[in-house]
Amino acid sequence: MTWIILLAAYLIGSIPTALLIGKYFFNVDIRDHGSKNPGATNTLRVMGKKAAIIVLLVDVVKGMLAASLPLLLDVPLDPLYSGLIAVIGHCFPIFAGFRGGKAIATTAGALLIVDFGMFLAVYLTFFAVMFMTKYVFMGSISVGFAMLLYSFFSTEINEPLIFAAFIVFLIFLHRSNLQNFFNGTEPKINDKKVKGDRLPPKDSFKS
Repeated sequence: MTWIILLAAYLIGSIPTALLIGKYFFNVDIRDHGSKNPGATNTLRVMGKKAAIIVLLVDVVKGMLAASLPLLLDVPLDPLYSGLIAVIGHCFPIFAGFRGGKAIATTAGALLIVDFGMFLAVYLTFFAVMFMTKYVFMGSISVGFAMLLYSFFSTEINEPLIFAAFIVFLIFLHRSNLQNFFNGTEPKINDKKVKGDRLPPKDSFKS
């Protein structure tokens, strides 16, 4: 049963929300536009607020549902594991040629189920780092460091090796952002140039 839950978690994570919104409402593959990342941030950049909110909410729910599977099915499996498997599915989705997003929204959903205190600490760190540096990717990478640090003080969740590996995973996912940063081409959150990436929606999805 454990393996069935982990497989289900991966498949839930693999639902390519931004890709589906782009395909059915904008006639595009979002992976060909903006930062080319099929996540909520690039959805906002390319397809607007309404599309970004939908992508964000669905991606969060993916993590919540996957992490809830062991609880719903009364299986002795730590929700952290099924939640993180969903994150892997989101980043390497079988339904989208293994070209997925960068983990942040689905990780948030998983942490809402796994440990609400960790969720608050991690995403307060995310927003603080993002607004101090003006770079979304720095906030995203900080998620892994915040999870690791929190685990050292938590009596409920203590998986330092998993969280250390997650930091490496996040750095790998954001390697293009890091390269752009060192090249001086990574856009900041207040960079007006990204407005040129905005696509006109179809009449059925104006935002």
